[in-house]
Amino acid sequence: MNRRPYRMTARAEAAELTGQRIIDAMLARLVTTPYEQIRLEDVADDAGVTGQTVIRRFGSKSALMNATVERELGSIAAAREAAKGASPDETVRALVEHYERYGALILKTYSEAPQVPGLPELTARGRAYHVDWCRRAFALPPSLDVADRTRRLAQIIAICDATTWRILRFDGGLDVDDTERALGELLAPLLAEGGA
Repeated sequence: MNRRPYRMTARAEAAELTGQRIIDAMLARLVTTPYEQIRLEDVADDAGVTGQTVIRRFGSKSALMNATVERELGSIAAAREAAKGASPDETVRALVEHYERYGALILKTYSEAPQVPGLPELTARGRAYHVDWCRRAFALPPSLDVADRTRRLAQIIAICDATTWRILRFDGGLDVDDTERALGELLAPLLAEGGA
């Protein structure tokens, strides 16, 4: 009986779990620490591995940052797809829940992207996903002409942006429920037949 494939699979699984632990450690650091102050040695300690393991697995801090953002983009997209509810109110509720979890990290990543090779391209993909999601998540009245449809979609994109969430929650001092209500009130005229 040949046991070699099993051992290779177990080794590959262990390597994958180690990689995910390293990304988890990087993500935890990103939440509280500016990118330029994150040290790979600290990430390695947090993940329970050596600095050499981090380098061998990812190559550099910027590559680890990109791998972390890439993974989280997948999680964000999955959460966003789940946020497309049966009604605009349900979609907004799920969107606010999503931003309560990811909003600050999304905004921090956008602001730090220029410091990290490869990250501007990933954040551009994130922005493109946001635009596409807004187009699919909210049904505009079919009677709109192209100019009105384009203008309303741009407004929806801005209203559903993490920056708008931050302004309402922190600059405006709204709680989660009032943030949902405010976003719903901003969106309602755009989704109505007569509309804005």
